[in-house]
Amino acid sequence: MIRRLYIQNYAIIDELEIEFKKGLNIITGETGAGKSILLGALSLIQGQRADTFVLKSEGKSCIVEAEFDISSYNLQSFFNQYDIDYDDLTIVRRQINSNGKSRAFINEIPVNLNQLKELANRLIDIHSQHQNLLLGNALFQLNVLDALAVSEDDLADYSKVYNNYKRLKQELNQLEAKAESAKQEFDYLSYQLNELKAANLKENELDELEQLQNELNHAADIKSALEFAYASLNADELSILPKLKEIELQLKKIEPYYGSITEHVQRLESARLEIKDISDELDFLNARVEVNDDELERVTQRIDTIYALLNKHRLSEYNELLDLKDKLEKQVSEIENIDFSLDEKRKALKQVEDILSAKSDALSKNRKQTVPKVEKHVSELLQTLGIKHAVFKISIDKVDEFQPWGRDKVVFYFSANKQVAPQELSKVASGGELSRLMLALKSLLVKSSGLPTVIFDEIDTGVSGEIAHRMGEIIYSLSKGMQVINITHLPQIAAKGTTHFLVYKRITDHQSLTEIKLLSPEERVNEIAKMLSGEKVTDAALQAAKDLLSSNVSSN
Repeated sequence: MIRRLYIQNYAIIDELEIEFKKGLNIITGETGAGKSILLGALSLIQGQRADTFVLKSEGKSCIVEAEFDISSYNLQSFFNQYDIDYDDLTIVRRQINSNGKSRAFINEIPVNLNQLKELANRLIDIHSQHQNLLLGNALFQLNVLDALAVSEDDLADYSKVYNNYKRLKQELNQLEAKAESAKQEFDYLSYQLNELKAANLKENELDELEQLQNELNHAADIKSALEFAYASLNADELSILPKLKEIELQLKKIEPYYGSITEHVQRLESARLEIKDISDELDFLNARVEVNDDELERVTQRIDTIYALLNKHRLSEYNELLDLKDKLEKQVSEIENIDFSLDEKRKALKQVEDILSAKSDALSKNRKQTVPKVEKHVSELLQTLGIKHAVFKISIDKVDEFQPWGRDKVVFYFSANKQVAPQELSKVASGGELSRLMLALKSLLVKSSGLPTVIFDEIDTGVSGEIAHRMGEIIYSLSKGMQVINITHLPQIAAKGTTHFLVYKRITDHQSLTEIKLLSPEERVNEIAKMLSGEKVTDAALQAAKDLLSSNVSSN
């Protein structure tokens, strides 16, 4: 339960602190005094997003802090999961800085908004006024039934399989689209691939061909130079090598009596042998070089073929052709095997679909088993609340496609009049009827949820008199098992409270401020008298307020 709520610099609240009690806490005040502003501040504790517009003074931070007594609610696992210090008196704080940035803390440990929401959803349920209008919304109706019929674990389990199903279905759709497109491109891709295969491209081939083409174009010049070089070195007695041999022999003759020449003879011999090797290699090269116009034409045609492929595919480098060939081979292979991939993906989807179908059937079974209990409870409670011939029905129809919640379409039906068949709730219920319907449903929901605290924001809209009295009794009965904070404008309900707070505006020279105070018994009589008669409190109103309070004390 909420023990304490502290608000600073929020909307028209400068600073206030409220200490709530067990049982039924009533909050009243004039329209515009700021009752609903308290709920706005509490929504920050629930993890709702906020902006700087919530700041009363732009230069200061907004702080909302709530202290909860969680000693009886077995929440240690949540604190262990997120490594947060556990305390029976847990403090949750939200801070909105002047730059719009938000920070959240649980027991002084920084947490993110998802963690804040998770804890808040286990501690409080806030019924705001607009939820009455949501009763006509199909998804809201489904969520109401699921809160009573389906466990969170079962829904989470279904959701996990559903997300997998959606992923596989999307992948199948993409693969089918790809297959359709690929099959249309198959002939074109195959033609391109076959053309590249026929070209029989080899690594570094273009560089080698261009080098060979250059040699063939200048074959005559190359052969003439090689022949001249060979002839100059070793063709006859006047060439270089015979002369070197003769020099070597002459020097060897003086070697016996001129030892200094030995080194030069050796060097000369080494040079002659090296030149001899060069001569032989030049002769060998010359023998290989030939003027071959046919070979030149073949090489030129091959080069032209490669450049034609480069131009066709708008490529600049020869190796890009080899990469393109590999890419086309992969694409063609994928297309050739795409039917197999489609079959595998369809089998995987069918397996998940079967599991999903079983889980959605289980959800539907739980919902249908819960429907009679809900219909009976709500119908009886509505009759207690003055709709004597109220009939409340819930229909569950199966839809074709899986949805995030299963395959059920849930619709609430309602009739307030005898012998009038129930019609869709969104089309027939008045404002006062919606309020009573919501209270009937909420009384079921909060009991099943086991939440420590429920907050009602004028759930009594559209009712008065004896019906308001009966609504108050229902709200009070809820407070016996949990803490209830009820914002109301009806004296019949306000008188049911065990604790009564008044929200009011304090006007200063420069601003209007929202304040709240716990009413004493005497102040409470005065406040309820005002609610009965208006701002001018009469003796009759005071007596009526006392009678209302005393009758509630005796009945409670």
